[in-house]
Amino acid sequence: MDYEAYRKAYVVDPAPEPRYRFSDSFSVALYFEDYAAAVEYYTEILGPPGYIEGEWTRGWRIHKGWLTLLKGKGGGPKNVEIIFEVAKPEEAEKLHAAFIAAGGKGDAPSDQFMYESVRYCSVTDPFGTNILVISRLNR
Repeated sequence: MDYEAYRKAYVVDPAPEPRYRFSDSFSVALYFEDYAAAVEYYTEILGPPGYIEGEWTRGWRIHKGWLTLLKGKGGGPKNVEIIFEVAKPEEAEKLHAAFIAAGGKGDAPSDQFMYESVRYCSVTDPFGTNILVISRLNR
């Protein structure tokens, strides 16, 4: 299927009117039972956190939002996928490789339609959190 056929099949046109006026940022908070190991994993990939609150909160600035890890119970995030969008396909592959080198598991990068054409790099962190790293192909 080419992109125009994909768009006609799945994208609502005209788009529904949004109910709210969101700003540019969007943040995610994840709770981990093995908090120390999760902080170590994400620090290896993203570098030192830019926000530290006591022994229970670490946060990384991701563009205009935050990825926040919190100490919690229940193992780790389930039935969720975190999506990181980066500027170039090469950056998507580099970040994907870093997640895997640090202990994640994932499939080889591929080009997919996901609202638009993207380089699609999926990985699961050691705690079971699904992560998707993408980059738009038609910039």
